[in-house]
Amino acid sequence: MPAKGKHRRQKSTLITRGLVAAGTGGAVVALPLIGATGAHAAEQAAPAAVSGTVIAAAQVQAKAAPAAKAAAPTTYSVVAGDYLSKIAADHDVAGGWKRLYADNRQVVGENPSLILPGMKLTLGAKNPAKAAAPKPAAPAAAPKAAPKAAVKAAPKATAKATEQTRASRSAERAAAPAAAAPAASGWVAPVSGGVSTPYRASGSMWSSGYHTGADFIASSGTTVRAVGAGTVVSAGWSGAYGNEVVIQHADGNYSQYAHLSSLAVSAGQSVSGGQQIGLSGSTGNSTGPHLHFEIRTSPSYGADIDPLAYLRQHGVSI
Repeated sequence: MPAKGKHRRQKSTLITRGLVAAGTGGAVVALPLIGATGAHAAEQAAPAAVSGTVIAAAQVQAKAAPAAKAAAPTTYSVVAGDYLSKIAADHDVAGGWKRLYADNRQVVGENPSLILPGMKLTLGAKNPAKAAAPKPAAPAAAPKAAPKAAVKAAPKATAKATEQTRASRSAERAAAPAAAAPAASGWVAPVSGGVSTPYRASGSMWSSGYHTGADFIASSGTTVRAVGAGTVVSAGWSGAYGNEVVIQHADGNYSQYAHLSSLAVSAGQSVSGGQQIGLSGSTGNSTGPHLHFEIRTSPSYGADIDPLAYLRQHGVSI
């Protein structure tokens, strides 16, 4: 007879627990599988995200590249003896001297062959600068009163400085080359170099069929001197002759100096024999630096006479 108030647990409870445990175990096993699947999906998505980031960065760099290339243009400072075709050739300027002139026209001015030392030219880019106007000279400051001791010592110091200046000038005169001094007649050769092409040489390269002057050997930047005293009739650009100077002399004849790289005189100016009038170059219709020299009976082309014979008549040894 069963006891009152006592009950036995059914075994089904253990089975239920087992099922719950099995279910719980299954859940535990299933969760890592789900996590692994999510992680695998994240790994697949990650390269795509990184790739998108790299592409976006590359696009930003590609857009920024042109700005980086647009660096400041190269600037060249003109020195004595320079001319545009020489600068363009030395620095490989695309388009040659014409492009160089077009880019720097505001600085150079209307005459492409008149460039001055110190000019700043841009190479391969437009020059935004303009020729600077000369600044007015600053007024001199009023001298301060010198101390008494300095006033007493001034006469001796001044006398000593004067002696040194005289000695320095004497040394400079003694060291000056004899070629710079004019002959007894006051006439000189235009440059110290010899003659490369004589007067009246024939050839199709000259419009008249012959050479109307004498070409002297002179590298670019060589000092060119007036052969004798006279008055400058013209100084500037003259077509095929490039930069030229024409001087009228007392005997009514004219001397002409062509293909100059720079000028040192202006029309109407009086000059003496041996005075510098410019620098040699290769402006105009020229195959290279030299000095084309003529003697004419009028200031115009076509009135030429033998320039070497003329100089010899005036005591110049050539």
